[in-house]
Amino acid sequence: MDQPPNGTIGTVAGASSALLPWMATTIRNTDRLMESIVTRLPPLAWMQAFEASARHLSFTAAGAELGVSQSAISQRIRLLEDRLGQALFIRHSQSISLTDAARAWLPGLQEGFSQLSMGTAEVFGPASNTPVILRATPGVQQYWLAPRLGAFHRQHPDVELRVVTAVWSQQFGTGDADIEIRYGQGNWQDVQMQSLGHEVMTPICAPQVAEKLATPKDLAEQTLLHATGFSAGWAGWLEAAGVAHLASHARRLVCDTQIMTLRLAACGCGVALAHRRLLEGHDPTLVIPFEITLPTREGFWLVRPQGRTLHKNAGLLWQWLARQEQSQHDACSTEANDRR
Repeated sequence: MDQPPNGTIGTVAGASSALLPWMATTIRNTDRLMESIVTRLPPLAWMQAFEASARHLSFTAAGAELGVSQSAISQRIRLLEDRLGQALFIRHSQSISLTDAARAWLPGLQEGFSQLSMGTAEVFGPASNTPVILRATPGVQQYWLAPRLGAFHRQHPDVELRVVTAVWSQQFGTGDADIEIRYGQGNWQDVQMQSLGHEVMTPICAPQVAEKLATPKDLAEQTLLHATGFSAGWAGWLEAAGVAHLASHARRLVCDTQIMTLRLAACGCGVALAHRRLLEGHDPTLVIPFEITLPTREGFWLVRPQGRTLHKNAGLLWQWLARQEQSQHDACSTEANDRR
C-alpha cells in the first residue's frame, strides 16, 4: 500500500489542532447568537394570543379558538405589549382595533406560524385527524356552503371541519385556513385558485313582496336593499331593466353585509340584489321576482395558499366542493337547454 509523503500526517494533525480552538469559538458564538435570538422573542403563547386576537378582532373569540379564557388572552396581550414596549390594540368600549405597529407586525408573524406549520408537516407528516379550516363570508356560509357541507359531513363523518368567518377582504389570506372561498376577480397573489363559475346578480324578496312586482317599474314602491363592497349593484341592474331613474328615486336601505340585506328581504322589508349562486339552497322565504340578471366581473373562488400541500382531509373537501360546483353547472346548463 502506498504511504503518504513524510510529514503529511503530522501536517494534517497540526492543522486539525490549530482549527480546534477556532471551531470551539465558532460553536460558542453560534450558541450565544441563537440564545440571543430566542431570548429576544416573546413566548410563543403570547404571540399566538396576539395573532388570534388580531385576526378575530376579539379577545373572546381568540380565547375560544385557543381553548383559554378571555381574561387569559387579555393578560397575555398585556404581557406581550410590555415586552415589546408597544401597544398592539386600541381598546374601545365594545371592540378592539389594531395599532399601526400591530398591523405592520401581523403579516410577518402569520407567515412565521405558517412556515413553522409547513415545516412540521413536511418532516413529521400531518396528523390523520387534522381538522379542515375553511374561511368564508357569512352569506356564503349560510346560503351556499351549509347545504354542501351538510352533504359532505354525511359522507365523511370522521372529517373534522372548522368554519371561520371573514367579513372584510383583509381578513382573508392570513395563512391559518386550509381553504378559503373568496369573492373577487381572481387577481390575488401567492395562492392557487379555482373559479366556482360566472356570477350574476338578481333581485330577491319575500313571496308577499313579489306578488306586488309585475314589472321592474313596480320597484318604485319598494325599498331597495343595498350591500356595500360589490362592483355590481342596483344602479347597473336598474339600467339593464330599463328603469335607471329609480336608482335616484327609490327608497334605500344600505347594509355593510349581504347577509343582512337577505334577512331584511326575507322579512318583507324590501328587495335585495343578491348573487344568484347564493339562492341555490331554495330558501322558501326568498323568491326571484324577475328573470333579468346583471352579469358581474367578480365571482366566487376556491382559494388555498401557494406552495402548501393540502393535508388529506383538506384535499378531500377541496375536491368535493369543486365537484359539487361542476355538478351544479351541468344541471343549470341542462335546465337552460330544456327551456330553449
